[in-house]
Amino acid sequence: MPELVLVLSEKEIEKKVSLVAKKISKDYLNKDLVLIGILKGSFIFMADLVRKLSIPCEIDFIGASSYGSDDKSSGEIKITKDINLNIKGKHVLLVEDLIDTGLTLGYLKKHLKDSGAAEIKVCALLDKYERRELSVEVDYSCHRIEEGFIVGYGIDYAEKYRNLPAIYHIKT
Repeated sequence: MPELVLVLSEKEIEKKVSLVAKKISKDYLNKDLVLIGILKGSFIFMADLVRKLSIPCEIDFIGASSYGSDDKSSGEIKITKDINLNIKGKHVLLVEDLIDTGLTLGYLKKHLKDSGAAEIKVCALLDKYERRELSVEVDYSCHRIEEGFIVGYGIDYAEKYRNLPAIYHIKT
């Protein structure tokens, strides 16, 4: 079993998600908001975030992959599940677990813009900037980290550790 080093506790995550949800609720008051979670990693974060919003919204998911079974991006982005909602003219908030290279996010923003979204903003649980290859604007971020491989709270390592209730650096 690899060593796990705590980065954010359950309580810290809850507090940060609540603060971001308040800001989103204020910024999107009286707007037609669609939250689109990027699978698989965002599912726990998005569930907690949506329950803390005080405004109505629609919800959908999109799947994209650039990792495969490796811990480094292959650089080739593939959509594994597209959205079902019509987002034409709507305000879209992409919900991501971890922004790393920025390549997947850049690809998805273009894809959703091509689908007719009026506006696309980004909400990330973790903004990890050490390996950023594409400059992407993160409009709402719960926590910024510098380095390391992260697991827990929906984030995996080779499809394991998503179920951990807190966020950890994994030492392999």
